[in-house]
Amino acid sequence: MTSRVVRGLLLAGLVLGGALPAAAQTSWLSGYLQTVPFFSASTEISPSNVADFSRLRLSMEPSLGPLSFEVAYEHAATAQQRNSRAGFGLGAVPSGGEWFDLDWTITEGDHVRWRHRFDRLAVAWRPVGAVEVTVGRQAVSWGTTLFLTPADPFLPFNPADPFRQFRGGVDAMRARIYPGPLSQIDLVVRPSDTLLGEEVTALGRGLTSIGTWEVSGWAGTLYGDTAGAGAFAGGIGAWAVRGEGVLREVDGLVVFRGTLGIDRIVQLGGRDLFLVAEYQRDNLAAAGPDGYLALVQSAPFRRGEFQVLGRDETAIQASYQVHPLWAVAGLWLVNLNDGSALISPSVSYSASNDVSVGAGLYFGMGNDEITPLRPVPSEYGLAGQTGYISLAWFF
Repeated sequence: MTSRVVRGLLLAGLVLGGALPAAAQTSWLSGYLQTVPFFSASTEISPSNVADFSRLRLSMEPSLGPLSFEVAYEHAATAQQRNSRAGFGLGAVPSGGEWFDLDWTITEGDHVRWRHRFDRLAVAWRPVGAVEVTVGRQAVSWGTTLFLTPADPFLPFNPADPFRQFRGGVDAMRARIYPGPLSQIDLVVRPSDTLLGEEVTALGRGLTSIGTWEVSGWAGTLYGDTAGAGAFAGGIGAWAVRGEGVLREVDGLVVFRGTLGIDRIVQLGGRDLFLVAEYQRDNLAAAGPDGYLALVQSAPFRRGEFQVLGRDETAIQASYQVHPLWAVAGLWLVNLNDGSALISPSVSYSASNDVSVGAGLYFGMGNDEITPLRPVPSEYGLAGQTGYISLAWFF
């Protein structure tokens, strides 16, 4: 039986199962509508562009006895002045390597692109209270740090994306066992179909609490590579401390990827100031501009495994609640190897319990001189100025 037939049979079962409880429940539909007009200035590699991205997402989680279902269906449309990449991936739907074909194009041209897809389509079975088995497209998150998460093997997000409303789903078979109230065993088998072909990831993770610290570790095969990781999160004084690291055998070499971060909430003028700082060392990434071309052609990059390109990177964020309805924030991503940086100030306003408005800017700094030997002179130097406004309605 071919993989295409297997996918079709499993997909039919998931769709049919998701419809079964519909007659018994009527209040489990939720969603949101978001539109984001933005402008990107011209750079050395792209002209200026005016665009708008809009997304409509509907979610439901019906249940029927020991069975529960998770379905999320969305439309995403982009209209733009020019057919060019702009906006740091604003509005990009998190995805990559899904095994099921649940993504379709309604129309696509130089100025308009309209797609729809299922981002969640999973059925879960709980035979006993401490065991749950889930099959289908679902969110699996093993990250411990907040922005740079190299030890999370499932769809890492773009740390510069201001619209992380949800985590992208992956097609997987997952079993979760809860031996105690603060412990969990998580087993995941994920078939994927990337630009490199069909691959299988099979990992097992354990998580528990020791005193006030949460510790976890996972091991198995990641896209065919032997890999193992460890992570921790806890507090030292008023600071939260988080760390994660993974060792992975790639082409016969053992490679380390890891992040250490701290964060805390400080009272300033009677309001909350939230501070985050993270440092990542990634020996799988590039040590400088001379390695960027080879990196973007590598197998991990083509699978979508990188959040950033640099071997040594930092992420710093500060957010402040200036008013019960208003908040300001600033994000600073720095590539310590080539000296480039991405700076993003932003502001948000809660118009009501269901409506939020946001706006922000992006500034790229660094070497932008393209040469035949260095087509990418720095990670953020070629990033032009971008401004956006976001309007989101949750229902």
